[in-house]
Amino acid sequence: MPAGSPWVRAILVTNSLIIGNGVDGAPVRIDVEELLATRLLVQGNSGSGKSHLLRRLLEESATLVQQVIIDPEGDFVTLAEPFGHVVIEAASYGSAEIAQLAARIRQHRASVVLALDGLELEAQMRCAALFLSTLFDAPREQWYPALVVVDEAQMFAPAAAGDVTDEVRRLSLAAMTNLMCRGRKRGLAGVIATQRLAKLAKNVAAEASNFLMGRTFLDIDMQRAADLLGMERRQAEQIRDLERGHFLALGPAVSRRPVAVSIGATRTAPRTSIGGLLPMPEAPAQDMFALLHADLTEDVAPPARAPEPQPESIDSLIAHIATSPLTETEESALLTTPAAAPAPDFNEALGAILDEMAQDEEAPFRPAAVTYQDFTVRCRMQRIPPSILDLAAFRRRFAMTLAGFDTQREPSDADDMLRDIARGVPDDLLAPFLLIARAAIDGEPCPDDDSLARIYGTRSPGRIRRLLEHLEKSGLIVLRADYGGRRSVGIPGLNLSTAAL
Repeated sequence: MPAGSPWVRAILVTNSLIIGNGVDGAPVRIDVEELLATRLLVQGNSGSGKSHLLRRLLEESATLVQQVIIDPEGDFVTLAEPFGHVVIEAASYGSAEIAQLAARIRQHRASVVLALDGLELEAQMRCAALFLSTLFDAPREQWYPALVVVDEAQMFAPAAAGDVTDEVRRLSLAAMTNLMCRGRKRGLAGVIATQRLAKLAKNVAAEASNFLMGRTFLDIDMQRAADLLGMERRQAEQIRDLERGHFLALGPAVSRRPVAVSIGATRTAPRTSIGGLLPMPEAPAQDMFALLHADLTEDVAPPARAPEPQPESIDSLIAHIATSPLTETEESALLTTPAAAPAPDFNEALGAILDEMAQDEEAPFRPAAVTYQDFTVRCRMQRIPPSILDLAAFRRRFAMTLAGFDTQREPSDADDMLRDIARGVPDDLLAPFLLIARAAIDGEPCPDDDSLARIYGTRSPGRIRRLLEHLEKSGLIVLRADYGGRRSVGIPGLNLSTAAL
């Protein structure tokens, strides 16, 4: 059939999209089928219109091919409503869930936006690596064609080690290399965009056969862009002079010779964008000063409570009571409780004493011997024999009080199981373990590091991390964390878990 026939022209138009206009105003097209086979690299400094170009490409090809977008800034989530993309907020899922979602995306040919903006850089790289690897490992019968768009690709395929561990860099780089080098046979066509070609791994960039080069200023980036476009070094200067939204295009899916293209308009916009300058507020300086300083003391640093004055005679009296032993008559009288006085009276009084001690913010930070001495003084003042609890028994009973297992709590079957588990927990670890266990029993969020540090008697975040690692290695807890950093803790002995925090 002649190449110029209407039928052939109709097929060519159906399989291509208009990305923008050339210098002469003629439309510049991208052949989607060729793009799937040859991949695309987009480069441009911040503000060059790189994200706008990707958005135009995605909008125009939305009805032609499945799209998977790795979006580190959350810019492309606005494609969801008009084009039906499913937005996956990565911070809300754990690693197992991310892998399951990626597998189902290939199975059901869903177009999705993986929004990574709620994660730190290292977590973004781990999540993207797992997501891309799962797409790549799909069964052969699910190798459907899909555009896989990775914005800010230099983050996921860095040319050199940066602020992340070598392990994370290797994982992320391997996933990106698989996408660009071996993804074509699995139907995955990589479209990667970067601000800095010099920061993008060369083996990833080299696999692209189509290029759209935007404005860049650094010599090293201009030279690499000129080399990819087949331009002489002296011609590289024109890359610096490109206007916003203007690119030089080359490749089998666009043009066999470099062509200048002005990217067309889009129907959607980023979720957050700066539209230009805004008028400055007209409030007088005095009003602005009042707005900035309103309720500043209450919001930033509450005034410290003045210590309550205590007469010196009270201190000396307590010291005297603490150090003077009971006489044999007093001891026998206290231990010989009349039959009419029920034993729970002591428990209730002990509970009240321990509750009062637990209210003291500094109590967990004092040595156990000092806290026990305070306890014996309070017992003497209540006419309770101090020997009712020795030091070891006191430490465990006080740990229960600090964790919220007081006399007012209604015991449950889980509480009974917990008592058996707690017998194997060292005294110094018992309070934080019980605090976590109580949250699991009550279905509450996992205690934060500050709460655990306070009950453990430390102000060091590092000690809390080591404490949790030790409890996990001992088999007492199981730590879980999703990509948003929310922690939950399981108690294997209870078959319960805290809510995520």
